[in-house]
Amino acid sequence: MQGMDAYEFATTVGEQAGVRMEIAGGIPTWEAFPSYRHQTHVFRIQSSIRRAEGTAADGNCGCVHASDVYIRFPDGSLKRPDIAIFCGEPTEQTEAITMLPEAVVEIVSPGYEGKDLAIGVPFYLRSGLKDVIVFDPETNGVRHFRPGHSEAQHTSPVTIPLACGCQVTV
Repeated sequence: MQGMDAYEFATTVGEQAGVRMEIAGGIPTWEAFPSYRHQTHVFRIQSSIRRAEGTAADGNCGCVHASDVYIRFPDGSLKRPDIAIFCGEPTEQTEAITMLPEAVVEIVSPGYEGKDLAIGVPFYLRSGLKDVIVFDPETNGVRHFRPGHSEAQHTSPVTIPLACGCQVTV
């Protein structure tokens, strides 16, 4: 695929093969397209995102969210979180987003726990994200990671206030 950058390769070859590719800190991972159950969790969680209760109406975070979009990180990594939460509208509409999200929510698919936990969480935290949430539908476990804090563990359903002033119910 001469002349293609990583984004073009991932979206062209991976999509044709029925998989999606991510590159986090130089580590490529492939994952099968999400299942119906996975997508219903994404929709339910994404539909809950809003300004946190008690947050000033003039707060600067718009709680803009997107599911399953490529994000290009400053180190060149490409990640496709299940849900990304931004404070404003990303300027890129037809290519990988370069604006860093404030928070991400990952829903674990069977067999891909390592991709979300061992690779994804440390990568997101190193990249400066303020909140990383990982939900395991098999156990209803919700793990919340925030830089400088110990991991918080919850059972779904739980509403989590985010550092950006939004909240999400997982």
